[in-house]
Amino acid sequence: MKFCTVYLPNQEMTCICVAANRHLYPVHELLQDREPFLSAWQLTNDRRLSWLNELFETVFDSQTVAEQFAWAAELRLMEHALQNFRHLPQTDLSYAPVVQATSLRDFFAFEEHVRTARSNRGLDVPPEWYQFPVFYFSNHQSILGHDAELPSPTHGKWLDYELEVAAVIGVECRDVPAEAADEVIAGYTILNDWSLRDLQIEEVKVGLGPAKGKDFATSLGPFLVTPDELEDRRSGKGYDLEMVARVNGVELSRGNWRDIHWSFSEMITRASQGVTLYPGDVLGSGTVGSGCILELGAENVAAKLDRKYGWLQAGDVVELEVERLGVLRNKIVKDSDSLAL
Repeated sequence: MKFCTVYLPNQEMTCICVAANRHLYPVHELLQDREPFLSAWQLTNDRRLSWLNELFETVFDSQTVAEQFAWAAELRLMEHALQNFRHLPQTDLSYAPVVQATSLRDFFAFEEHVRTARSNRGLDVPPEWYQFPVFYFSNHQSILGHDAELPSPTHGKWLDYELEVAAVIGVECRDVPAEAADEVIAGYTILNDWSLRDLQIEEVKVGLGPAKGKDFATSLGPFLVTPDELEDRRSGKGYDLEMVARVNGVELSRGNWRDIHWSFSEMITRASQGVTLYPGDVLGSGTVGSGCILELGAENVAAKLDRKYGWLQAGDVVELEVERLGVLRNKIVKDSDSLAL
């Protein structure tokens, strides 16, 4: 199943939608006429779906919405039966899988990215990287959804995208063993870990960070896709799903989720050691190999985009695509709302 949250300006409300048939179906409207809608669903034995209501209860802090989602999440959608219901287009709407993450951890799980990014700075991969998955905390209050605009940061110059996937936690858990960690995942989505490389490079020299090179924005979306949707493509520690990044329609990056060195189960085990994870917590995979300008080289990107400047700039449209998860698109705009104190 695919879910997202959408803000409806005409009704001044945020609603949960089921994504099907290239449309978005507001759950609260489907529930207004339950009898025909009930025929569109069948029961599923995947108990992970029932945990999604806890996730959205936390995110929305609304019992009404939580009840709606609990009812919908315990059932499996049969898409052909939705034809008679009002729907929203998936175009011209800005939406995200969760509107307010409870925390945001970003890991460093693809070896090719680690090796290339460090070798570009004359560094080897530290042996500790192969001993346990590492992560940093980013700003869970600065999350952007699909088709949201990113104000071009004014406190740095080398703006970069990062092509990643993310898991959203669906149940409160602590000290999760690796063999059970898959069961706490509500779903997966695409993540763009926007980065200011000039700031990041200077920050990490101090031994902390990244901080200001990362905390201004992270994009998630467009959907929350439940794990059962991907099961037939499981491969190695990930899934055999292509990952692609485009800038202004030009493909710059291509990788595959199956190449991940640390699985999300291993990441969850690490993250939950001595700490409680909550519904709505987001865990990013880190960048897939070749999935950022830092790896590709700004000069090479400039040549491919047929311009002088290889880093991202106002006017650029960045699209991250992962098979079965959709396309996450954001446009960079001039920051006209900055406040100088």
